[in-house]
Amino acid sequence: MNMDYLIIGAGFAGSVMAERLASRCDKKVHIIEKRPHIGGNCYDEVDSSGVLVHRYGPHLFHTENRVVYEYLSGFTQWHNYRHKVVAHVDGRNIAIPFSFTTLYQVFDDVKADVLKAKLIERYGEGNKVSVLELREAEDEELKALGEYVYEKIFVHYTAKQWGIPASEVNPAVLARVPVLTSYDTHYFQDTYQAVPQSGYTRLFETLLDHPNISIALGEDALETLKIIDKQLYYEGERFEGTVIFTGMLDALFDHCYGVLPYRSLDLRFEVCDQEYYQDNAVVNYPNEHEYTRITEFKHIHPVKSPQATILKEYPQNYINGKNIPYYPMPTEDSKEQYERYAALAQEIDNLVLLGRLAEYRYYDMDDIVARALDVFEELT
Repeated sequence: MNMDYLIIGAGFAGSVMAERLASRCDKKVHIIEKRPHIGGNCYDEVDSSGVLVHRYGPHLFHTENRVVYEYLSGFTQWHNYRHKVVAHVDGRNIAIPFSFTTLYQVFDDVKADVLKAKLIERYGEGNKVSVLELREAEDEELKALGEYVYEKIFVHYTAKQWGIPASEVNPAVLARVPVLTSYDTHYFQDTYQAVPQSGYTRLFETLLDHPNISIALGEDALETLKIIDKQLYYEGERFEGTVIFTGMLDALFDHCYGVLPYRSLDLRFEVCDQEYYQDNAVVNYPNEHEYTRITEFKHIHPVKSPQATILKEYPQNYINGKNIPYYPMPTEDSKEQYERYAALAQEIDNLVLLGRLAEYRYYDMDDIVARALDVFEELT
């Protein structure tokens, strides 16, 4: 096969690289995708109730990066959508991220007034403060507020999500959990917030619609791509082009240092015979329930339908070959294990690692698009 680049994976990482290399550099690109569809975890489709559903969990695009937004705007029209989430705590739904709105939902007005004044005095109005910082506050009432948010919203959700005590999770995860010093009830505060008007799958179809791009779906690249003496071989012959690998790095090296740990999800869709199931697109269940959240997609992609499609997410351990690796485990041991694989990859001159699985780090959608655009510039 005549190709300059071999790309493993048709999610955002691989697809953006393919589009740039094909359209900007006139390179021949071949993509191998293990799943029977493009789009990676962003894949969506219309279900039996007429609702556009995200088959691998909700994906809400949000960014401050104008370059990324304008780049993707070349391949889709947008449906402006500002995401709101509530958490089911002590028998009622409260707004998250925790804000002044939540403050008055969970405390009486007198206590809420005091805490609001202290938050403004210490952190300013219209800002964000991490739960980690609040828990370390010198003021005892602010510290107690940090503990409340940590206990009611974060700690049990995190234990369910990662399958380990929250104390064992990398502190950087907690550092990203915000408390807003405002009444803002939106989950994100980014300038650009939207979902593709015709869905993510259509966006990917447009992104990859180029004569220089060929795609093989439902094929396991590791059956034809091999590493022999620090050289890449494809279909039995040494590959002289560049391989952009977005899959699991431990699998590429035959798990020689063991299987990298991930968390997976048991995704259970239900079609309900009612117009709406819940008031919000997403309701988090941080405490007593086995699932972590319920998503109702009609709130994200409005459509007239007498039925509602919901998704319940049950976190579970990743089992190699049995389920999907969604989230790299944020622990020091897993990071060290990955670094051993990364060192092997660095010895292969024509191998480029890109994406959540290959780089073993969490990327939001805008982050991975930005990363792919940067890697493209570095390569060319």
